[in-house]
Amino acid sequence: MISKQLSVFVENRKGRLEEVLNVLKENGINILSLSLADTTEYGLLRLIVNDCNKGKEALTKSGFSTLLSDILIIKISNISGSLDETLKVLSKNDISVEYMYGLSVDGTKASIVIKTNDILKTDGIFTANKIETIGIEEI
Repeated sequence: MISKQLSVFVENRKGRLEEVLNVLKENGINILSLSLADTTEYGLLRLIVNDCNKGKEALTKSGFSTLLSDILIIKISNISGSLDETLKVLSKNDISVEYMYGLSVDGTKASIVIKTNDILKTDGIFTANKIETIGIEEI
């Protein structure tokens, strides 16, 4: 199941992240998960939110550079080696992982956000290999 992720380019200056979060708050956008990576000049804030389109619109109106991306959210067993086995399936099918980050762990399963070079093919591979994908509404 393909989901959407909202990415926001954030200048590395005091208060800028707070401005992003405030815009989301003022527009009733709930953050379900996030990842923040930085360079010397800017940060890349990746968000799983309850309404990506509304979030993108609100942030763009407020002057932020945003992007919507297709991603997959997978659930794997919370045991040693599970992620390795999952990534081997992709490698065998010539799929490259562009990035991923942990979403949550509920004790028996871990949820992971994953972006690949071919999201539609990856979704089919996960389905064929019985790797569970979930949508944002299930988080």
